[in-house]
Amino acid sequence: MSKTYDLLNMGRSSIDLYANDVGAPFVEINSFAAYVGGSPTNICVGARRLGLNTALLTAIGDDPVGDFLLNFLNREGIHTQFVPRKSEHRTSAVILGIEPPDKFPLVYYRENCADINLTIDDVLAAPVTDCQVFQFAGTNLCLEPSRSATLFAAELARQAGATVVLDIDFRPDQWHDVRAFGVQVRAALRLVDVVIGTEDEVNAAMLTSTEQMQLTHSQVSDARVAGDIHTSVKRMLDAGPEALVLKTGSRGAQVHLADGDVIDVPGFPVEVYNILGAGDAFGGGFLYGLVHGWDWYRSARLGNACGAIVVTRHGCANFMPTMPEVEEFVAGYGGLE
Repeated sequence: MSKTYDLLNMGRSSIDLYANDVGAPFVEINSFAAYVGGSPTNICVGARRLGLNTALLTAIGDDPVGDFLLNFLNREGIHTQFVPRKSEHRTSAVILGIEPPDKFPLVYYRENCADINLTIDDVLAAPVTDCQVFQFAGTNLCLEPSRSATLFAAELARQAGATVVLDIDFRPDQWHDVRAFGVQVRAALRLVDVVIGTEDEVNAAMLTSTEQMQLTHSQVSDARVAGDIHTSVKRMLDAGPEALVLKTGSRGAQVHLADGDVIDVPGFPVEVYNILGAGDAFGGGFLYGLVHGWDWYRSARLGNACGAIVVTRHGCANFMPTMPEVEEFVAGYGGLE
């Protein structure tokens, strides 16, 4: 049975203020550029620019920042009619520094934010039963009512035949206890077909001690989490998903299948300008392949290409590549095969 939407993404959205003073310490930043952000929103934009028919389920405040987000998303051709405005809450914001090669500090402003107040009624008003792929982020699960609304949406989507994809999206400062993150992610795995995450995020989903985590430079998007990655992957797959896609940075990605097979997918060597958003670019590319029935290798290879392009750029959603840009980029590396 055909679905109206290729992809429905659910979760956070924000205005992202990226430092214009690249390389400057955070305290010496003079100005910022305003972009659109939030992991599920970024993935939605990335997939749309590649050609998918995408819809977004997030929430914004009845404020000018919400207007800013909607204006951008509507220009991109994303279906935003399912995005509620919540007058009692604010649209989220993030401030980001850029100090290559390895310092990318960021600060979230998510107190009383609109998207974490998505409700079951908001889910019922969205096309969760009319999409081919439903994707949500781990951060959705940090607080109610978003937690229950997200799990409810995943249940409905799966019952309707959609492929349910979890982007682990570990943001330690959004949780009252980082161990609670793993509790919620593990509880959600029974509803998930495909998991996407970094080695640190997969370890975080199995984290049992706060001593396993190390956070430097306020890099809440790039926390270091110790653990046995092979054991963590197996435990996640044993909980129900058919595949776990492990993003491995400059090395590319590995697709771990429930039957034990591992598919290595090489990346594309580029000079890193800004890592923020690379993982979401990967998600947009990978989900494009998933929607079109590509094999795991080619889907992840497209994801790697999108991520490689975005790490050379200033921001995230606003800089997602189009398919012609990807094709031109990969031509120099022998294509996606």
